Amino acid sequence: MAGMVLFGRRWAIASDDLFFPGLFELFLRVLWWLGILALYLRYRGKLDCARGVLLGNYMVVLLVLLAVIVCTMLAIVCVSMRGTICNPGPRKSMSTLLYIRLALFLPEIVWASLGAMWVAEGTQCDKVVVSAIIATVVVSWVIIGFTVVIIMVVFDPLGGKVARYSSAGPSLAFNPEASQFVGGLKTAATSVWEKRMKLLCCCVERDDQAHMAFSSTAELFSTYFSDTDLVPSDLVAGLTLLHQQQDSVRRNQAPTEVVSHSPGPSQKDDLDAELENCRHYMPIAAAAYGWPLYIYRNPFTGLCRIGGDCCRSRTTEYDVVGGDQLHCHFGSILRMTGLQHRDFIHISFHDKVYELPFLVVLDHKKESVVVAVRGTMSLQDILTDLSAESENLDLGCEVQDCLAHKGISQAAKYLYRRLVTDGILSQAFSVAPEYRLVIIGHSLGAGAAALLALMLRGAYPHVRCYAFSPPRGLLSKSLYEYSKDFTVSLVVGKDVVPRLSVTNMEDLKKKILRLIAHCNKPKYKILLHGCWYGLFGGSPDDLPTELDGDDHRDLTLPLLGEQSLLTHKSPGYRPNDSPLGSPTKYPPLYPPGRIIHLEEEGPSGRCSCYTAQYTAKWAHESEFSEILIGGKMLTDHMPDVLIRALDRVSNRDACISCPTPGGSA
Repeated sequence: MAGMVLFGRRWAIASDDLFFPGLFELFLRVLWWLGILALYLRYRGKLDCARGVLLGNYMVVLLVLLAVIVCTMLAIVCVSMRGTICNPGPRKSMSTLLYIRLALFLPEIVWASLGAMWVAEGTQCDKVVVSAIIATVVVSWVIIGFTVVIIMVVFDPLGGKVARYSSAGPSLAFNPEASQFVGGLKTAATSVWEKRMKLLCCCVERDDQAHMAFSSTAELFSTYFSDTDLVPSDLVAGLTLLHQQQDSVRRNQAPTEVVSHSPGPSQKDDLDAELENCRHYMPIAAAAYGWPLYIYRNPFTGLCRIGGDCCRSRTTEYDVVGGDQLHCHFGSILRMTGLQHRDFIHISFHDKVYELPFLVVLDHKKESVVVAVRGTMSLQDILTDLSAESENLDLGCEVQDCLAHKGISQAAKYLYRRLVTDGILSQAFSVAPEYRLVIIGHSLGAGAAALLALMLRGAYPHVRCYAFSPPRGLLSKSLYEYSKDFTVSLVVGKDVVPRLSVTNMEDLKKKILRLIAHCNKPKYKILLHGCWYGLFGGSPDDLPTELDGDDHRDLTLPLLGEQSLLTHKSPGYRPNDSPLGSPTKYPPLYPPGRIIHLEEEGPSGRCSCYTAQYTAKWAHESEFSEILIGGKMLTDHMPDVLIRALDRVSNRDACISCPTPGGSA
């Protein structure tokens, strides 16, 4: 639902968000009250010491104050349990209760200050009583400090403007001034998001590229969230519901019709050959991450193995490798790839916004010059990822509509300058002129590798690209089709990144809005059931049903700037005027090349000890047009998971080229 309006401004917290924090404080206050009561009943006859009467009165007043706070918190918890996410009517008394609770902080602060003063002045009473008073004062100030932190977290810088917008009601949607007001709100939101990003990325060097990335990221976030009036917990509840809904749909889905003909020998051989190439090149792509990934994969022995490389001065063996900022990376790269010092042409761990680390190596087994681009591993890389506008690529070919992800395109142009202008590729091919060029990468590096292959296609017609877990929002449709001739992408399971694009995120937002708008259970039940389902499983069919009868009348507006058609029970709720629908700034983008999908066989394991087996198939890009919610949506993206998945596919005797029934795993 919309954030609560208190003191004339909107806050990033809803009236049904107070169940868990309220329950925790209620539990703490009850224990506190019982402890003080037991202490008073036991020692009230022993307070004949100096200031004993004062301490006795202190505990009596504290008991009364705690009792009032306990009653208030009990009411807050009970009210927070009422209604649903989009039906806050039963919780309309929450604002009054919060005003009362906040008012109670004043006597609590005064009493905690007096207690601290009395204890500081010293007393000759029983040490147990004095220790209890000290503990009471400390706990009081801890709770007060914790409350101040929460207030800072839920503070919405745009709360005053949003509150005025909300108070105008649905009629503002038909007001001629609505567009101007919403436009001003979006401008203010962009400024706020830019300040947030600069604060979070305070250690990032502030150059022109960084400022451009900050602006792009701020505009993306402000545009994406500008038409929603939801708090963070609403999104978590919506993702929980969507996870169960997707699992329910897949469980109840009828098996797809099996293709009547078997794949031809050429198709089988092609898939098997490409899987072998992926299995060969993936360790090199993973090595581009350097020592952090090596230690992650070898947590107990990795530091000992490469520790000497970090402390040892640069030897003559390192001098044969061009590059910068090698530090501890070279030793881990050698161990992950199994290559020799002399095989490396250039290694760079220079890392800035739009400038990615990479390495160039001679692969004698495959007779290729391999360029491996590192994926996301720094704040600079995240800013590159989030620069999600589209820009034109000048490829000098006949392909029309050459659009690509702006941040990744800028990174690919940087790599092109380093490799071509600085003569790194020329140096590599002077050593091995008969070798072919292969460009690889993982995650962000996969996207940059795919665009780099497009740029180098004219000079190196036989270039090949292997993109491991590339982002979906990368290429226009025409470039996607063009890249199929020389690019292969590999996706494992439910990996979220190959399904991640601005258009897919917009679709995800719409699904979440519809689910929470039609949910007939309170938020705390959704979250509790979602945690249980995520940890221990269960039946995904036990979903909240559609709202019944007159429950629709109290629905709040799920989107700012438009009147909710749900209020009128319209089945045609389609907010197509989304700000992300701009065909010029955020057009639909696609993953690169042909796609190999490694699907997990059987039910997904919920613990790390589960040993997954995979089948491989050629997949169409449309199979990745929806973000799948699940426990493995992040872990399936990790480089070590890709390496293990490829090993478990390649080592099986079954036909790995046969198409598998069903949809995406």
